[in-house]
Amino acid sequence: MDRRDFLRTTMLAGAAMTLAPRATSAADARVDVLLDEPIARIDPNVYGHFVEHLGGVVYDGIWVGEGSRIPNTGGIRQAIVDHMRRLPKGVLRWPGGCFADSYDWRDGVGPRESRPRRTNFWSDEMPARPDGPWKYDPNHFGTNEFVRFARLCGGEPYLAANLRSLPARDFYQWVEYANSPAGSTTLAELRARGGSPEPLGVRFWGVGNETWGCGGNLTADEYAVEYRKFTAWLPKYGVPLSFIGSGPNGNDLSWTRRFFTTLTAKGEGALNSIWGWALHHYTWNASRGATTDWDKGKGDALAYTTDEWYELLHQASLMETLITGHWAVMGEIDRRHRVKIVVDEWGTWHKPGTEIHPSHHLGQQSTIRDALVAGLTLDTFHRHADKVAMANIAQLVNCLQSLFLTDGDRFLVTPTYHVFALYAPHAGGEAVRTQIGAPDVGYQRVNDRGEVAGLSGSTSVRDRTVTLTLVNPHATDATDATITLRGGRAASARAVTLAASDIHAHNTFDRPAAVAPSAESAVQVGSGGTFTHRLPASSVTRLTVALG
Repeated sequence: MDRRDFLRTTMLAGAAMTLAPRATSAADARVDVLLDEPIARIDPNVYGHFVEHLGGVVYDGIWVGEGSRIPNTGGIRQAIVDHMRRLPKGVLRWPGGCFADSYDWRDGVGPRESRPRRTNFWSDEMPARPDGPWKYDPNHFGTNEFVRFARLCGGEPYLAANLRSLPARDFYQWVEYANSPAGSTTLAELRARGGSPEPLGVRFWGVGNETWGCGGNLTADEYAVEYRKFTAWLPKYGVPLSFIGSGPNGNDLSWTRRFFTTLTAKGEGALNSIWGWALHHYTWNASRGATTDWDKGKGDALAYTTDEWYELLHQASLMETLITGHWAVMGEIDRRHRVKIVVDEWGTWHKPGTEIHPSHHLGQQSTIRDALVAGLTLDTFHRHADKVAMANIAQLVNCLQSLFLTDGDRFLVTPTYHVFALYAPHAGGEAVRTQIGAPDVGYQRVNDRGEVAGLSGSTSVRDRTVTLTLVNPHATDATDATITLRGGRAASARAVTLAASDIHAHNTFDRPAAVAPSAESAVQVGSGGTFTHRLPASSVTRLTVALG
């Protein structure tokens, strides 16, 4: 097939359509932006984050203490706050994760000097690591401190309740502690003694976490009963409480089906008690089909082959199937789709060995590969803006696919941070359908051939400005993309790209800008509004197009 025939064929393609696999070399691609086919508004909360008391996330990451020589606001690391303010104002989820399943919120309230020290949930997985607050939590960072941090960053707090080891009473009393008017109750006075006399106004509440595993090892039916109990009554204090259910382990569609069936056993009105359904998906198995073992399948964060590069990008693309699969099952019961999907844990998870400090359990370096995973995933959320109302990358700092790495007073932003910044104009915009045609990229797995879409992306529109983001996964070759706006005319365009000549490129304290976006540059647009732009190998690109 020659280039002309290829482009003619791909004009009929659906979102993320690809042709038959061919050799691993990039080729021309076609991108059609359908301005008259809106999907839904992109909620800024899909740019959410995750903060867990795990390794160096809180202590040495966010919390340095008021007396620290590290610049801080009330004990909170100023560098993180400053950089977060440049990103979309998404929610921040806390205190876990699995840590939440053993956390008593009362330990982290009141005067800081009187709070108890507790054994961290993750301590048994850190026997060789030094003792410190990551093993024996002093609870210096509790509810008041976290909510203050979230608001300093410009986002909203999302609190995950302990369903495994605390009763429903503790849940509604936590809501009372957070939201009751100043001086109105004993818990409001306790909140004031911790430094927050005014209500915290917390809207988002997770009812348990991974209840199929560390959150109670329950069946979906057992959890549905517990969910009904926990949400049967809670004081609102004028705040529209939004409860998020503990969803499936990856592609376990039966968990979703059984939960919604049991939840509504007493009537469909029970759907009014659930705002979001949590889905977790980690990109972790670099074995190329050799194993599904959780530990053996993980690869190194820095040392990987080109085939392992493609394997991880392929795994990131599975997010699309998870969203559409669970959405369809939810619709069997919730026919009006009142409940939205919340992907409140996602990102890459590599094997240990690249953490920058011994205390950073599950810490890992972040390369341009992680940046492409972030771009692929955020584009997926945009394409399903009608389904996904919130998402939280795991985690914010010093753990898994972090945006920041710290070590004492040293601080850097990772390539993933740059993707969040590049994609920021999408937040709050109207997602529109985008047809992309490009040959697949083939790679070698252990016993078969794998494929990755040769080009992926998404588009949003706001105030006569089109934001188009595109991910070229090819490890070595650039792609020339011919871009056409259907239903509008491009008057001018600008481009900015995050790319690296080495697929292992990453930032270090010595070279903190080794991977950084290019300067924004003008793109030549023809009189008809169609234009071609070259997308470098292993890159994430944002095109900003002004409509004529």
